Amino acid sequence: MLPIDAAAHSSRWRRRHPVDKAVLGLGLTVLAISLPPWPGAALVLLVALAVLLGPAGVPGRRLWRAYRVPLGFCVTGAAPLLVQVGGPQGFVSLAGDGPLRAGELLLRTSAASLGVLLFAFTTPMSDLLPRLVRAGVPAPVVDVALVTYRMSFLLLDSVRRIRDAQAARLGQTTRAATWRSLAGLGATAFVRAFDHATRLQAGLAGRGYDGTLRVLVPEARVSVRFTAASCALLAAVAALTLVLERALP
Repeated sequence: MLPIDAAAHSSRWRRRHPVDKAVLGLGLTVLAISLPPWPGAALVLLVALAVLLGPAGVPGRRLWRAYRVPLGFCVTGAAPLLVQVGGPQGFVSLAGDGPLRAGELLLRTSAASLGVLLFAFTTPMSDLLPRLVRAGVPAPVVDVALVTYRMSFLLLDSVRRIRDAQAARLGQTTRAATWRSLAGLGATAFVRAFDHATRLQAGLAGRGYDGTLRVLVPEARVSVRFTAASCALLAAVAALTLVLERALP
């Protein structure tokens, strides 16, 4: 199980309905995208951090380990805005408004990523996917997503075991050995994934699979109080952004 999935299963908001957390987490993401980057996205970033580390109870180290991946993509996407290609200053030169545009993009994307992480850190996929059928998503699509989700853990476990075995046999001591081990890892992982899929299909057929996976979903109700508080928080962030936008230079 991935660390973010383990954190979602042990979250303080684990028993809350996914709609409650979607209103807050995805609402912050929408605000980060739609509000002015300064001060709107900066406020969203601070609020998302406060909720994640406070009421949601996400450990700071675990949040950083998950956040640094999308943050790396945000920095990579903003960096090209610092330069321009062509023009009177040469083939490649610093863009005049590059730092401003790069900073705005970094604020927006990093704040939006925290909103998505707020939902991911508090909502296990096993709680979310079965409920998508009630929301109108076709059942076969949800079944494929459920099977893919569960199979991914088996595949990751197989990859880890293969890598440990290769390391124990000195398969990563040289560059050539590392490339051979990597090729072997890909081939073996593919064969094992195909074998897992075949056995899963046989197991489902043996249990009378009729085209619909039936799984137990924890009972939860949408909390009107939690949803109303989330909407009030989102409205306060939007209002404060409009006020600060006029007050700040």
